[in-house]
Amino acid sequence: MKAVVQDRYGGWDTLECREVARPVPAAGEVLVRVRAASVNAYDWHYMHGDPKIARAAFGLRRPKAAVRGRDFAGVVEAVGGAVEGLAPGDEVYGEADGAFAEFVCVADGAVDRKPGRLTFEEAAAMPLAANTALVGLRDVAGVRAGQTVLVNGASGGVGTFAVQIAKAYGAEVTGVCSTRNADLVRSLGADHVVDYTREDFTRAGRRHDVVLDLVGNRSLGEFRRALTPDGTLVLSGGGFYEGGSLLGPMALFLRRRMLAPFVGQRLLELPARASKENLAALRDLVESGQVTPVVERTYPLSEAPRAIRHLEEEHARAKIVVVV
Repeated sequence: MKAVVQDRYGGWDTLECREVARPVPAAGEVLVRVRAASVNAYDWHYMHGDPKIARAAFGLRRPKAAVRGRDFAGVVEAVGGAVEGLAPGDEVYGEADGAFAEFVCVADGAVDRKPGRLTFEEAAAMPLAANTALVGLRDVAGVRAGQTVLVNGASGGVGTFAVQIAKAYGAEVTGVCSTRNADLVRSLGADHVVDYTREDFTRAGRRHDVVLDLVGNRSLGEFRRALTPDGTLVLSGGGFYEGGSLLGPMALFLRRRMLAPFVGQRLLELPARASKENLAALRDLVESGQVTPVVERTYPLSEAPRAIRHLEEEHARAKIVVVV
């Protein structure tokens, strides 16, 4: 099968589309014929091996997972033993390393039927990004109707879902983005838009019940100025923060852990993990019309390295999708 493979850490030019062995599903796994896969900051970080502390998980000298890509939509080709509820021919979406390929094996607990109203390209845009937004708002922050929520990075892959999910839960939503993306964020349902090129949301004097940070461009003190006295800050680790390429968000996370016991505000981290239950919850939000993926551009599988370059260098908005 064709797949986008990386043998060493580096830039997008270390990726190559070539023939590799087709995976075989083990017990508890599903083999999916991939129809589309989306590009995430996760792919960029894995590609570079940044932050370097993450190489303990990614692979010390070279990537453990040679095939890039993390989330997908496609059709079940085969199922391993102990898999229930899915059968060959089912249209599914989910999350697994190795999605930039014609086939991917995924654990049964990280794949579910895709929303019927979405194309494969739209469905592929959802698993990692929408799940991150869902867990951050629903599980970590506990967003409820009537609260005020600020999404820092509202026009990005996770941010476009976060705005819609927060609105679905009845919150008053403020989205922070650049001038060119303001109309997009408004179209997703944001009640207020802050153009960060013209206004600093941490100095505007407005306080929010929840701040979901997807950028990592502020200190803890600055974030806390944008919170109510008992508000909740959720740090996603989506940016490098002040830890640079060595520690990445861990430097800020360590400060959070030291400060959190001594302040009234809740300072939390976002541990998003794929699950069948979350995919089902996201499908319900889509089918009810409350969430719709936004795809900026698609690339063929052979041009997946260009897709990652687009995300890395051109400040892509919403989602970039690779079509297989």
